[in-house]
Amino acid sequence: MRVIVDKELCIGAGQCVVTAPDVFDQDDDGIVELLTDSPAEGDRDAVKEAEHVCPARVISVEN
Repeated sequence: MRVIVDKELCIGAGQCVVTAPDVFDQDDDGIVELLTDSPAEGDRDAVKEAEHVCPARVISVEN
């Protein structure tokens, strides 16, 4: 799995951080920070959920 985020379009809602805190964080301005673009298999469900709940749709997951 590979995770891609578009920081330019992030609105700072933080749903990704709540859903998958081992993969996502936010910078001082609230913009998404990707902690790893290749998360562990155990994070798959959380990452897919983060992709789904992101209101700005800035997260994409490639299998």
